Amino acid sequence: MTAAATTHTHCLRCRRVLRSAKSIAAGYGPTCQRKVREAAKAEVVATYKPHLIAKAEELIEQGGLVPLRGRHVFQVVASNGIDTYKVARQGCTCAAGLKGKHVCYHRIAAHILSLAA
Repeated sequence: MTAAATTHTHCLRCRRVLRSAKSIAAGYGPTCQRKVREAAKAEVVATYKPHLIAKAEELIEQGGLVPLRGRHVFQVVASNGIDTYKVARQGCTCAAGLKGKHVCYHRIAAHILSLAA
């Protein structure tokens, strides 16, 4: 992905226009970014493994989740930067999500963002 593809001029959570360079780089306004972090700490920390939570938080910080339908279905960029998957709190179209044996970090990231809504 190029640098231009990763910058967002609208908040990925509330869709408001982002004005500061820091917010544009993060993809979230300061209030939304705080809500996302609080949601991650509240429910998710007790449910999932710490290394998966860290990967999910990194995915959110990099703006790797783009909302498709409201705030419940997202398009997520794969770790190779080319492939994309559709993800919701209930499931993911990645290989791990389709097998269903383990919860992938894409689903955890969608869970965090749905809690922050």
